Amino acid sequence: MQQVLSLFQGESLAARVLRSASWLMMGYGGSQALRLAANLVMTRLLFPEAFGLMALVSVVITGLALFSDMGIGPSIAQSKRGDDPDFLDTAWSVQVVRGFALWGMTLLLAWPVSQFYKAPELLWYLPIAGMALVINGFDPIRVETAHRHLLVGRLTALELLSQAIGIGAMVLLAWWTQSVLALVLGSVLQAAAFLLAVHLGLPGRRSQFRWEAKALKELLHFGKWIFLSTAFWFLTSQGDRAILGKFVPLDVLGIYNIGFFLASFPMALGHAVNQRLMIPVYRDKPAHAAPEYRRKQRQLRAGLSAMILTILLAMAWLGPWLVDLLYDARYSYAGPMVVLIALAMVPAVITMTYDQAALAAGDSRSFFVFTAARALAQTGLFLAGVILFGLTGGIAALALAMVLAYPVMIWLATKHHVWDPLHDLLFTGLAAAVGLSVIWWHWGRLAEMISAVG
Repeated sequence: MQQVLSLFQGESLAARVLRSASWLMMGYGGSQALRLAANLVMTRLLFPEAFGLMALVSVVITGLALFSDMGIGPSIAQSKRGDDPDFLDTAWSVQVVRGFALWGMTLLLAWPVSQFYKAPELLWYLPIAGMALVINGFDPIRVETAHRHLLVGRLTALELLSQAIGIGAMVLLAWWTQSVLALVLGSVLQAAAFLLAVHLGLPGRRSQFRWEAKALKELLHFGKWIFLSTAFWFLTSQGDRAILGKFVPLDVLGIYNIGFFLASFPMALGHAVNQRLMIPVYRDKPAHAAPEYRRKQRQLRAGLSAMILTILLAMAWLGPWLVDLLYDARYSYAGPMVVLIALAMVPAVITMTYDQAALAAGDSRSFFVFTAARALAQTGLFLAGVILFGLTGGIAALALAMVLAYPVMIWLATKHHVWDPLHDLLFTGLAAAVGLSVIWWHWGRLAEMISAVG
């Protein structure tokens, strides 16, 4: 035990990686536990259509955030000026201005979006939800500094505290109003709680308004490709719900959203750890510099893949049982949806660590090329799948899109000396064997769901 604990001690890169990874996983696990508890309470206070409406609100708000992302976090993580006060203050000033601009966009989009989805409530819900974007803009830049140096223990605790406050307020509002407005205001209150918590509880220099031309030029140079990448990432992360909102009733969309929430949390955990962990690892110990660095990266990649795939495939096995246990009969079809969505995410989990090598090297252009290829493939296939085969066809497209984008991923990974074909082949074979057994085991429930909702 002393030998294990010694690995977490000190200021070496390995020790900071282990500590940060542990905090990120504990923080994400706690966050998901809070979200699940809130979800269970809210499904009993509200109705399936409410979650469909909130899914549409989230699509628009997330879309605005992604379509305007300048990559401030990755810029600070990889830049040589990542600790320079002038650089950090300029980044924070850009972040604040962006928050107000995004809220203005919610005002402009509220009416056309409400007309497109034939949901008049969105005319009011979108501007209210957009206030969270303004609040997020004022988050102190020392949040990104903590991630840059893999010092995230206190930050994780503050994130969980603010989430608990937001969820508590949301539940009370739902009990009082019995309205979707509770879901909308919950996200705003959580953003405000986080802003207050980090200002009071996270040590570091206070951000100030500043526009340094050199810093702004560097942010824009690196961020232009991040801007385009995150615009396409919107299609990858939110395109399914944006499309389904037009083709299925709101209650089906709400049930799909719950199924997606349960199935995707292992993937989201992997994405959070990968994004915050791998850039410092690739930046400080590049694979091309020494064989030892490449070997340690392979070990870390294998460990992450094994952990995330184990959780993901376990969720595929247990999904229908969990839904039956936790939710009432109105949400029963979410169970087989969990099975299909979890299996569809397997290819993305296997390849998830490669793209951060490009960002660590400052090569945001290659990152954009891969993100765009995957997003275009997924959006086109999902739309075609839903039109031709219904909801099930759309879910299958999530997996097929990553397979079609794999050659582009190989190009990116080879360019930065991180491609590991043995890793990909081994985990693909194991996941395929388990996935086929999961489909066979749950075939009755899957067939019932397909015949009912497509």
